[in-house]
Amino acid sequence: MSGDGGERLRLDPSAATGGAAERLFRALRRRLAAILPADAVIEHVGATAVGGCLTKGDLDICVRVSEETFGEADRALGALYERNLDSVRTADFSAFKHDGLRPTVGIQLVARGAPLDVFVRFRDCLRADPVLVEHYNALKRSYDGAAMSDYRAAKSAFIEQVLGAAGKATATQ
Repeated sequence: MSGDGGERLRLDPSAATGGAAERLFRALRRRLAAILPADAVIEHVGATAVGGCLTKGDLDICVRVSEETFGEADRALGALYERNLDSVRTADFSAFKHDGLRPTVGIQLVARGAPLDVFVRFRDCLRADPVLVEHYNALKRSYDGAAMSDYRAAKSAFIEQVLGAAGKATATQ
């Protein structure tokens, strides 16, 4: 693990986080649907979308759009949310954040079928397999307090392994 002294993984011990995230997701989904292209599919992803999964206490939202409407969706989200500069940005993937909400919000915009279109599939794999959630929780516990960059690297490898086992091997950030 690197000792970079930067951002650290801190797991949220509150059992109420999942409910708060779901309520905020429902409110934001309505707001997002009003500004995004008609083909946008807005999904609650991340740990708060999976029962029994440990979380940092944030809400992750995935917005999936067609390749053709990606630019329009990117501009719409960029007008409302701060770009997440700690995340990769490509021609078919952008990340945004809102740290002023509770829980904090991360929005991943991805073109359907793009290499980083993995968020919903990974969530669905976790929802379908409680043993997989246990393994994911063990990974999270082992990095609690560690450098976020180290956790993200281990998490990416875990996601690749899960999606590879599901027949959909894809690298993620």
